[in-house]
Amino acid sequence: MKIQWYPGHMTKARRAMERDVKLVDIVIELLDARAPISTENPDIKKITRGKKRLVLLNKADLADKNVTTAWIKSFKNDGCEVVALDSRSNNNLGMVRSAMERLAEEKYKRDREKGIKERPVRALICGIPNVGKSTFINSLCGKASAKTGDKPGVTKGNQWLRVNTRFELLDTPGVLWPKFDDERIGTNLALIGAVNDQIINKEELVIELIDYLIKNYSGVLEERYALSEDEIKNLISEYEGRLMALGVNKEALAYLEVIAKKRGCIKRGAEADFERAAKLITDDFKNGRLGRISLEKA
Repeated sequence: MKIQWYPGHMTKARRAMERDVKLVDIVIELLDARAPISTENPDIKKITRGKKRLVLLNKADLADKNVTTAWIKSFKNDGCEVVALDSRSNNNLGMVRSAMERLAEEKYKRDREKGIKERPVRALICGIPNVGKSTFINSLCGKASAKTGDKPGVTKGNQWLRVNTRFELLDTPGVLWPKFDDERIGTNLALIGAVNDQIINKEELVIELIDYLIKNYSGVLEERYALSEDEIKNLISEYEGRLMALGVNKEALAYLEVIAKKRGCIKRGAEADFERAAKLITDDFKNGRLGRISLEKA
């Protein structure tokens, strides 16, 4: 499925970042640990080129632990400081602070050599929408400094925040880029909640998710929804004679229909309500009820 979302305010936010990046010493970019490639904005990478960079793989508690370990190694090989964390629970904040200090040391050293009194290191906090920037900032600062929410677009403009005497943060709105060249990127961004729900065909999206889980996390759907192999096979056989199933992933559709009926997502006439079932399954994925799942592997 093709997904594109780039509202006008993101152009304004991108220009503000281009203007303000010269004011900062280091860049802290939050990525979603479940999809680091899809959540790494290529425009941010261009804008912040030349700045020391700390990558935070946020929501790591929802991602496949072994896959996240491989991503950490990959980013370190590229010369980045990297920390995996769940900013909601404050885990690994000590590692984040240590990484920030390592990145700041060169700046402090230059100041000392010039006889300049140490001023706070300024860090740009950036990332795509709904990746958890505001929650991270509140955890790092130890107070509610930034607005939070479970939908994209909560942060509206750049704002300076003080962590302590050594660090100041420039919080920026979540920014995507104008065109996703790979359809899978749009799908992944939709699955993690980084694009506006209103532009998404939820049934097509959940078919993509189910197909991915069947191929990469066998047994997850069966365990969560108490599915049997016979139920799926019988439905696939029925689909062979249905015109509606032409061009559709029959196995994924069978999973969706069985789950809909088992969870009471039924329309009049005892038909499966695919839309309700799609929302149920994607919500279960977003909230970790399907287990720790990564959408991209290093």
